[in-house]
Amino acid sequence: MSLFGAAPLPPTKLGRYRQFAPRAAIHVSPLCLGAMNIGDKWHAIGMGDMNKESSFKLLDAYFDAGGNFIDTASNYQSGSSEEFIGEWAEARGIRDQLIIATKYTNMFKAPNEEVKQKVNFVGNNLKNLRLSVESSLKRLRTDYIDILYVHYWDLHTSIDEFMDGLHNLVTAGKVLYLGISDTPAWLVTKANAYARSHGKTPFVVYQAMYSVLQRDIERDVLPMCQHEECASSGMALTMWGVLASGHIRTDEEEERRRQTGEKGRTVMGPWERTPDEKKMCDALVVVAKQVGAKNITAVAIAYTMHKAPYVFPIVGGRKVEHLMDNVEALGISLTREQISYLDGILPFDKGFPNTLIGEYGTYPWLLASNANFDIQPLLPPITPSVN
Repeated sequence: MSLFGAAPLPPTKLGRYRQFAPRAAIHVSPLCLGAMNIGDKWHAIGMGDMNKESSFKLLDAYFDAGGNFIDTASNYQSGSSEEFIGEWAEARGIRDQLIIATKYTNMFKAPNEEVKQKVNFVGNNLKNLRLSVESSLKRLRTDYIDILYVHYWDLHTSIDEFMDGLHNLVTAGKVLYLGISDTPAWLVTKANAYARSHGKTPFVVYQAMYSVLQRDIERDVLPMCQHEECASSGMALTMWGVLASGHIRTDEEEERRRQTGEKGRTVMGPWERTPDEKKMCDALVVVAKQVGAKNITAVAIAYTMHKAPYVFPIVGGRKVEHLMDNVEALGISLTREQISYLDGILPFDKGFPNTLIGEYGTYPWLLASNANFDIQPLLPPITPSVN
């Protein structure tokens, strides 16, 4: 191969990397590997878990397919998620080839009974931030974290406290980029405004629950991320729950699980689908046939990627074959008509003030009744590559 020749084609489209955010020029795989199931401590609470051998097998499959983006948290699998990822990356000697995201806020020492007073091991306060990050660095066997999220706002810690503390970690070289998840949009915009006006490090990514069955972020969070893309901070969007905790499945798959006793995750409620979920899955079957997709899960993932740029679905699961099924999403292009069809299966009320003034990217009807406007289009999503 010539020194200046074209890069070889990747093994899968996980190896076609995308800039993470307008203000974060790292490049990541379009699908992020969610590591909430990686680890061996949560079986008793009804969550999936994996022993070290199966965890390493899944991580190997993702990396060997071109994947470089892994999402975990200080409390996932009571710390064993970070431990397994750290041991695996060290054994393969690939730490610096990875983009590892973790989170702080939850009790990272649970269920350690030696900690009698747990009050300052939770929340967004500076003490928990320091203790949690130090623990994550040790478990991940690294001296820096690529992306550190505030797992959620604790409803008490002030913006200046956690933004100052997070910024100090960045200047110390322990963290490269900051993110936040599961938090009201208004607080995120205030936090980024504080950061910009005080010379601090802003959030560059928001992590949210989103799927064809759960579209709440379209009210405020998604428009916030789209608007911030035009500001100096820039906001990417990572999405969890894109497969609705495994409830996006065909009738045949559900019957198979019922017969084998495999069932599904029960910690968030019954494993079987509701009538509305079945209705949406039937619609995904229709679209899958139209685009030639083998798996409706791939169509559901592709749907989320067609909503905005800088969008990175988090795919979990415990089986390599399920991971490869999800990669199919990276080759699916959906038309506006197909998106509208799926949007209309379970009508979604975006609520006030959207119902009064309209959606972000358009003009309010009171303005449009007085003048004619050429609408400046929002940044489009990235369409699948040919190769």
